[in-house]
Amino acid sequence: MSWERLIGQPEAQRRLELAVQSPVHAYLFVGPAGSGKRRAATIFAGELLAGADPDRAERHRRLAGDEHHPDVHIVDPVGNNLRREEEAEPLIVEASRSPLEGARKVLIVNRFHTATPAAAAALLKTVEEPPGQAVFVLLAEDVPDEHITIESRCTRVDFSPVAADAIAEALIAEGLCDADRAEVVAAAANGNVDRARVLATDERLAARRDAWWSVPARLDGTGAAVAVLVEELRGLIDDAGDAKERQHRAELDALDEREERLGTRGSGRRDLEARQRRELRQFRTEELRFGLSTLAGRYRQQMMTGDERPSLLGAVDALRETQTALIRNPSEALALQALLLQLPPL
Repeated sequence: MSWERLIGQPEAQRRLELAVQSPVHAYLFVGPAGSGKRRAATIFAGELLAGADPDRAERHRRLAGDEHHPDVHIVDPVGNNLRREEEAEPLIVEASRSPLEGARKVLIVNRFHTATPAAAAALLKTVEEPPGQAVFVLLAEDVPDEHITIESRCTRVDFSPVAADAIAEALIAEGLCDADRAEVVAAAANGNVDRARVLATDERLAARRDAWWSVPARLDGTGAAVAVLVEELRGLIDDAGDAKERQHRAELDALDEREERLGTRGSGRRDLEARQRRELRQFRTEELRFGLSTLAGRYRQQMMTGDERPSLLGAVDALRETQTALIRNPSEALALQALLLQLPPL
């Protein structure tokens, strides 16, 4: 049942199921945010531990899948980068320690693509030749040039954006929404399952999609119209963040309850709040991508009616270039202003 929790990654799943039979020392999972890398890593960890200790296989699978297993160590960078002193060096020490329950220890490193050159250099020797009982699983959205050496020491497993139909099927199976709404949510998720689960509770999603769709009809070639639209669109992006913030408040409430029950205070709160800030920034960027994709769809639909104006193809190209530029974290307002001034009215 473990692998059923991984959505829409049949090839990655096939490779990992085979890998369990004869595991190597290090794996690199590469794919976009929300593609299921972390879920796959915890399932894989559970299978590795279960294979080495069949008598307690179900316990290993359950605890690993819930991220509560003492022999599954997960590193989440606190800041924007995975750093040498804060994350890499403690990870090296952790790798040298013996497992507590089983015959293996699995070390999962999230957002490895953000590792500084110093952190990557510090980890190279340990990843290349870890202690006999340790298995590394590095999770990355891409492989920067400075990480190619570490990549060469790992078995790489690629994850693609999850297909919309697979996301819709999962949302229905999890009881998050009905079939009609699941289709809308899945299309807006851009292959990101985590985003889809948040959007499933967002009652204003359809209204935001309609607002982006209407933008070309409101353009008139003037800077005044662009200024009004940019302000409105940024308000829509703010509105989208409300659903994510509700999720974050629930996480903080759960942490408060756990601390009250266990009699501890402050444990993990800083890391949780740092992660939430990163997630909110990323969610905002994903919402902007959703809006740009909606606009591109509007211009493509116009071309399908037989409208052969060259400016329509130019609009699609401009939208694609703006999407690509988002990786450089441009000013949101300036990027939207520059884009809308290029788009033709419809």
